[in-house]
Amino acid sequence: MTFWDGITVVLVVVGACFFVAGSLGMLRFPDTFTRLHAATKADNVGLGFVILGLLLQADSFFEGVKLIIIWLLVALSGAAACYLIARATLQDGQRSRSGA
Repeated sequence: MTFWDGITVVLVVVGACFFVAGSLGMLRFPDTFTRLHAATKADNVGLGFVILGLLLQADSFFEGVKLIIIWLLVALSGAAACYLIARATLQDGQRSRSGA
């Protein structure tokens, strides 16, 4: 295993830890808004680490660009979905448990 392979493994494992933390947050947090926060923040950071690790293994510049485009599209779609879910929750009259 080369040095770059080792760095890739570390980055992907760190990304997977963020995914697990976000998933646990979705299960354990008390209300919709904190669950959305856990899902969007942890998953975006986790995907960032995974993509960064995969960038080190990309064979060409264009493969790296494709990975970055995938990351941006997932981040944008996650933010849009989070906004829509939060808006629907507010329209249903639910508030966070902290009163915000």
